Formats: sequence, C-alpha cells, structure tokens
Amino acid sequence: MGGVKTIELTKRQETIIEIVKREGPITGEQIAEKLHLTRATLRPDLAILTMSGFLDARPRVGYFYTGKTANQLLGEHIKSLSVGEYKSVPIVIQENASVYDAICTMFLEDVGSIFILKKEGYLAGVVSRKDLLKASMGKTDLDSVPVGVIMSRMPNLILCRSEDSLFEAAMQMVTHQIDSLPVVRPHPSYNQEWEVMGRITKTSIVKAFVELGQAMKV
Repeated sequence: MGGVKTIELTKRQETIIEIVKREGPITGEQIAEKLHLTRATLRPDLAILTMSGFLDARPRVGYFYTGKTANQLLGEHIKSLSVGEYKSVPIVIQENASVYDAICTMFLEDVGSIFILKKEGYLAGVVSRKDLLKASMGKTDLDSVPVGVIMSRMPNLILCRSEDSLFEAAMQMVTHQIDSLPVVRPHPSYNQEWEVMGRITKTSIVKAFVELGQAMKV
C-alpha cells in the first residue's frame, strides 16, 4: 500500500533543519560555518525551507524551527486554497426552458448538473443528470415541461463563495454526494437572491490535487 507522499527535501536541507531544531535561533552565517559552506551557497536552501514553512526567520535573531511536519504544512496549504482560484464557468439555463432544452445543454456541455436561473438572472435551482434521467423515463412530452418543475429549488441548495476554502467545498460535495457547487455572491439589496459567478466540480478538485502533486517536490 502506498503512503501519503511528503515534500521531498535534499540531504543538505534535512541537515539544516536538524541544526536549527537543535540550536535555533541561529543565523545563516552560523549554519554555513557548521556545514563548512559559504552563506551564498546556503541562501537558496534557506529560502526554500522558509517559504515551505519548515523554518521561520526573524531579523537580527536568526532562523528557528516551526515545529511543523511536511504533512502538516501540506495540509495547511490545501486548506488555504480558495474556491475562487479553481472555479470554472457555470452552465446555466432559464427556469422556463424545457426539460428537453436542459438535456441538450447537458449533453453539449458535457456537465453533470446545470444551474437554473430566474428571469431576473438569479439562482433558482439546479438540475442533475439523475433528475433529467427520471424525467426522460416518463411519458411526458419533454418539450412542454419547464425545467423548473423538476429542479431542486432554493433555499435547499448547497452554495459556496469565491472566498471560501476549496477544502470545505470538497467536504460539502462529499457529505451531500453531489458533483458540483454553484459559486455565488449575494444580491447587494436582497439577502435571498444569489448571482452565479462560477462552479466548483469534482474536476476542479482533481485539478487542485494534480497541481499540488506537481509542486510537492521542493
């Protein structure tokens, strides 16, 4: 079984961490002297370890160990990612559009759900593949049924905002077993109205996961 992959450090970077753990706060010059290297040679390593969060530095004091493991730092970084960084363009239709129109839109856009808007442009509901499949299995004329009849309506939807944590959005999707969330902002005057700014999907989460994996080698 594979374990959780951690940030990979060089032997010299690991040695620097051990020195700072043992003797910090300690200056860069003192670390360089212990390793028999120049301060200039160590500067990139110290910069990497500081930016990664393993070490911190204070002017005229020196470097000290933060006490955090690689996995703790990675967890903190994951929780710092925002919805706004990974949201994509929302796929929307008006609530008076037909179920047939919704099916065509979902097929053409290759999405798992569509956000339904009121005529004023604000979020009214959401329709999923499962909703459309149920509707299409009936004997109803799909051209004559408004999608608003079969959608899940506000206020019973799970929403997120651009400033929210991507981690929290992913947790909501797992908890409620849904494949996407509308990214919204409130109407400046009406608290119950939401403008759709984007969407977060399972694909968004995979994209973030892949980018983190590519960045894990320091």
